[in-house]
Amino acid sequence: MAETLAQIMVPAAFAVAVWWFGTGLVLLAVGLPPRARPWVLLGATAALGAALATLAISSADASATGAYVAFAATVAAWGWAETCFLLGALTGPRPLACPEGCTGWRRAGHALNAILYHELSLLAAGAAVVAATWGAANQVGAWTFAVLWTMRLSAKLNLFLGVPVLNDEFLPAQLGFLRSYFARRPVSLLFPLSITVPTAVAALLAQAALAPGAGAQSTGLLLVAALLALAVVEHWFMLLPLPLTSLWGWSMRSRAEPATAGGRPAGAARGARAAPLSPVTVPAAIMTHRRHP
Repeated sequence: MAETLAQIMVPAAFAVAVWWFGTGLVLLAVGLPPRARPWVLLGATAALGAALATLAISSADASATGAYVAFAATVAAWGWAETCFLLGALTGPRPLACPEGCTGWRRAGHALNAILYHELSLLAAGAAVVAATWGAANQVGAWTFAVLWTMRLSAKLNLFLGVPVLNDEFLPAQLGFLRSYFARRPVSLLFPLSITVPTAVAALLAQAALAPGAGAQSTGLLLVAALLALAVVEHWFMLLPLPLTSLWGWSMRSRAEPATAGGRPAGAARGARAAPLSPVTVPAAIMTHRRHP
């Protein structure tokens, strides 16, 4: 029993640590002064290149070490798309708030146009991860990216359809227009599916990892199962009003956003356009953002 518990806890702890530290690192980078943002983009792009190279090398290593390396490298590649999005470099062709009274498919179309470039960047990063690991023995990188993309899409759809807790205090000023696409209301029918299906898949992955004969794949399966479980927990945060910002206090110090006369954040006004990425035109201070659109 103790051996089985250790077999589970080590990959789970590693997944939590990478998730927590990776999120905090992105928040810290996004919160740097405007003059540093071009360098942040350059650093994120360099990290993407290093992550893909690491994935290509580790894809031939089907050991536990290879699984850990591939998992961390994939999270780093994901961080590139997150950083570009949060800085306002990759949003969409219509980075504007939803017009008043807009509903149905028209609202959905505006929402997609607000984040289309970000969605395409995620697909491009995913294609690069698959290409780097294609046909190799170690597929932990591809599995990890698939979980990140699927659960992020689920979170975006749930925020769009409606949840009780939006956690929109995490949005940076240049993405304030996205608040108009969130809906604070009881959950839709999608939410129970977003919880039940991933939970079942995570349980099946853990079962497969602990089955006799799982061998070297055990660590990779447990890492992916732990990441999927974390994503399910993040979905539950849409129901529970918890002080999530305290989880990343070390990355959110000295982060404040100037308010307008009405008390709303400067970037949250309806119709506000995403600020262009420039040391001159990007607002001097932004709020923080977690992992939702």
